[in-house]
Amino acid sequence: MADRETHKQKMQAVQKAHREKQQELRDPDKGLVLVNTGNGKGKSSSAFGVMVRALGWGQRVGVVQFVKGTWVTGERQFFDKLGGVDWFTMGEGFTWDTQDEARDRQAAEAALAKAAQMLASGAYDLVVLDEINISLRYNQITPQAVIDALDARAPRTGAILTGRDAPEQICAYADLVSVIDEVKHPYRAGIKAQRGVDF
Repeated sequence: MADRETHKQKMQAVQKAHREKQQELRDPDKGLVLVNTGNGKGKSSSAFGVMVRALGWGQRVGVVQFVKGTWVTGERQFFDKLGGVDWFTMGEGFTWDTQDEARDRQAAEAALAKAAQMLASGAYDLVVLDEINISLRYNQITPQAVIDALDARAPRTGAILTGRDAPEQICAYADLVSVIDEVKHPYRAGIKAQRGVDF
């Protein structure tokens, strides 16, 4: 009985501290910038999960893909069937596929221009800039150009930037940064990408 009472008092103290913290929080009246980075799997998958959450609230969502090109993915097929997402695949695939630096830069610049237009339009609650950090890593676009686009976004519009190796400038700018680390990956054991799990 004493243990139950001790636990109850402990939880009441936790609840009180939580409620006091909630009283201090404020609504920024603007969309937030989230960054999903790191060398682990799940950065884009996490962004797509947030898309589902936004759609559940009746919000308008857009996606600009910077790298994936013509690669057929389960998430794209799902959102195409569901509707309500404006989806633009602007990249031409991995840099080792095109083997053309100028062409990759041109594709990344076009993708950023499209993303900037969507962010500033006021039409979206959330815009996902999928694999934009890869374009940044290869210096196809600059961190400042991305920050300028984010600065010019409509007040209601939030953004999620995905891809490994997010630059420090982008992380410093963001409201939330999640680093997904790889602990173990089947690829390292010689297992190829699985439909429905990896794409």
